[in-house]
Amino acid sequence: MKELNHLDVLHKKLSNNHEITVYETTELYGEKGLFRVMQFSNAAIQGAMDLNHPQRILFEYPRAIIHLMELNDPSFEDVFVIGHGIGTIASHFADKRFKIAELDAQVVEFSRTFFGYEQDNVVIGDGRCILEKEGPDAYDSIILDAFTEQGTPLHLVSLEFFKMAKEKLDSEGSLIMNLMGKSEHDHLIHAIHTTLREEFTYVTAFSLPSEGIADIQNIIMIGRDKPIRFQTRQMADFHQITLEEGHILRDADA
Repeated sequence: MKELNHLDVLHKKLSNNHEITVYETTELYGEKGLFRVMQFSNAAIQGAMDLNHPQRILFEYPRAIIHLMELNDPSFEDVFVIGHGIGTIASHFADKRFKIAELDAQVVEFSRTFFGYEQDNVVIGDGRCILEKEGPDAYDSIILDAFTEQGTPLHLVSLEFFKMAKEKLDSEGSLIMNLMGKSEHDHLIHAIHTTLREEFTYVTAFSLPSEGIADIQNIIMIGRDKPIRFQTRQMADFHQITLEEGHILRDADA
């Protein structure tokens, strides 16, 4: 994690799941300006806003996910999201129907208080349990963007979860995941990719460029039963990667 120039801690609170800090800084990942950031205790940034340009989407991964959503299903209307953060993607698509599952009520409160999240579409609870109660073919996209201090919860990347999620998608639907890992020699990332391929006809993975194979970075995976389209210039510096064969993840592994 790059060193940040802290300007002002606005709020810090220990919830049931995380210590959550909201602060403002004049530098974020080498860029000068004025930024408001939500961060967990393991230094994992959950969301950030450019206070000089509040509508701007700062991070690459939501910009890439937005491109994949728009290009693969231009007329999409219904989206289910696991993991709220500051609600970046749902705010961008304010005219669409989003349902968001967030484990931590404090995250939602901070997104409203400090980042201006206005929609009333967040349900508190485990994302898998909430999605299971939804009807079949209910969604055009399901987005997984959920992290604990240990990484993505394993019950959200198992074969059983992917099977259930696919049932909730329509025939054009996509499951899109934001993960953290290495593009090479990462057994969990390879296992998630292999497990996703068990359920979806087409699976593509992308990562941001890194200086070394040991670097932890955002990795996006998308699975659907129709061919996956993307335009490299619209992928916010993400590039397609080829992953090795891994093992199948099952609920018993969680």
